[in-house]
Amino acid sequence: MISSMRFRANAVLRLLGPDGMVKLEREVHNTVTTAGKNGSADQMLAAPTLPKPGWCELGTGTGGTTLLNAYIVGSRTAFTSKTRSGAVVTMVTDFAAGVGTGAITEAGIFDVVTQNTVNMWLYATFAVINKAAGDTLQITWTFTFA
Repeated sequence: MISSMRFRANAVLRLLGPDGMVKLEREVHNTVTTAGKNGSADQMLAAPTLPKPGWCELGTGTGGTTLLNAYIVGSRTAFTSKTRSGAVVTMVTDFAAGVGTGAITEAGIFDVVTQNTVNMWLYATFAVINKAAGDTLQITWTFTFA
């Protein structure tokens, strides 16, 4: 019998205006990085040596593999929630008004709070989302062990 483990990750990006109305909603497929695969395996140890992911960061570049290519200063934000149902972990981050403002084209999930540092577990690049100062951006990531 041959078995293999695969990881799937996807994200839903929802931009809300100051009035709370949805201005844009987009689903994107993204990448489980090498750090994400290694970190997931590490969590199975009796005493994991790597921290768990807990923060999301926004950027204006493309093609990140270990960090965002062009992170937005002050945008690394703690998850609003992290839950598991079966083999699916759902991580939600809300970027409040004034946080991560700009022409956003990339996002990543990290295991440390310090901005522009590794380890980036998940990475997504997408068509530009223009987040104004009064807007809120919510990103819901699903990390599926298949």
